[in-house]
Amino acid sequence: MRYLILSDLHGNDEALSAVLGRLKRKRLDRIVCLGDFVGYGADPNKIVDRFRRMPRPTLAIRGNHDKVASGIDNGDTFNPPALEAARWTREKLSRENAEFLRRLPPGPAIVDGSFGICHGSPIDEDSYIFSDLDASVNFLYLERLVPGIDLFFFGHSHIPSIFTLDGDEILVEAVRKPRARLVLEPGKRYLVNPGSVGQPRDRNPRASYVLYDSGTRTIHFERVAFDVERSRGKILRAGLPSMLGDRLVAGI
Repeated sequence: MRYLILSDLHGNDEALSAVLGRLKRKRLDRIVCLGDFVGYGADPNKIVDRFRRMPRPTLAIRGNHDKVASGIDNGDTFNPPALEAARWTREKLSRENAEFLRRLPPGPAIVDGSFGICHGSPIDEDSYIFSDLDASVNFLYLERLVPGIDLFFFGHSHIPSIFTLDGDEILVEAVRKPRARLVLEPGKRYLVNPGSVGQPRDRNPRASYVLYDSGTRTIHFERVAFDVERSRGKILRAGLPSMLGDRLVAGI
């Protein structure tokens, strides 16, 4: 099976369109989203509509911005710009798209008995995995929860990265190259972040995503440029906090 793994779309239709345009002729069996369809960006309905109408089978879990924008959570842990954007999004969402977000299940979830997905971490959908300590706690949890699953994809941090458990050691890698390949090795366990489609934060403004082939056990990290200024302009014209558009230019 060949999977497209997306995360943190954040209402950025230019970015998602660029990703799907790049992959138009690729054979994909399933498209998986790790949450945060909305928040920050000015096109929440376009993003959700596009995903709901995908010609291929899809699977998605919710992110923290999806919960606040759809009214599940009040967003009291959000910083002011994020909360303002979530409240704006809540007002703009169509009834159908708000209901779609409300119905998204929380992570973790197992996909086709092959790999796991979550938004923040397997332990807590709203927590981050930044360090080897964060990864270590989650690897221990997963060993008890799903001992037969050695690969989990997670989002939330917006940084394409790989955490590899090899015996008692954890290797932490930030994926810097525009294209990178990881072949999974027997006996090792992996936590992999595909990065963000709609709001990259690794000082690279290009949309980030992952292709996973479960047959060859190979992960491909890829980046694609999108019309950043158009996305930024939409945010400014919508009256959203200007920093949400400005940060797209630098990928921070």
